[in-house]
Amino acid sequence: MGWNTALLIMLGLCIFFLLGTVIVRPLKLLFRAVVCLSIGALLLVVVNTALGGLGFHLALNPFTILTAGLLNIPGVILLAVLKTLFV
Repeated sequence: MGWNTALLIMLGLCIFFLLGTVIVRPLKLLFRAVVCLSIGALLLVVVNTALGGLGFHLALNPFTILTAGLLNIPGVILLAVLKTLFV
């Protein structure tokens, strides 16, 4: 195996690594976003189920799901406070 072959193998490995990084980063971001949105929707469903008997209901729309997903429990509390203040 000559120097040319070794250099080509190293160049190929570097390109493979860079392409892997370019492909994996957006997939990680997409996975995190899906997990956040799922947690937000689940939190809102739990709150609506728990407090539905009292007549309290939080809407399930992209804004509320995103707020609950990004902020978790404080986000749901924020949505509940905003609902009671403005409705």
